Amino acid sequence: MTNPFFKKLMIHVVAILTAKPGKGAELLAALGKVVPQVHAETGCIEYQPVTDAENAGASQSKIGPDSLVVIEKWATMDDLKAHSASAHMAEFGKAAADLIAGRTIHVLS
Repeated sequence: MTNPFFKKLMIHVVAILTAKPGKGAELLAALGKVVPQVHAETGCIEYQPVTDAENAGASQSKIGPDSLVVIEKWATMDDLKAHSASAHMAEFGKAAADLIAGRTIHVLS
């Protein structure tokens, strides 16, 4: 479905990473090491790992202590594909392999 509200859309990614029990902080630290490299990539508009906010009220649905969400914005799909194939993301994948229990990646426009 084409979004009728905008003529040119950036690519949005919502990546939900679930760590193995008790490994959430380690996963966030491993991801934090590649954030500066991702920010330097062509087409990176936003790349921010986030965790549950405190005191958000009853309407909040928490993701939990062993999960994090990466909010991403990319100028083009080609930029996102280059990011996914980058050496630093491959290194992150190896470093985090023993920490991750699951992941869900939503790519949106």
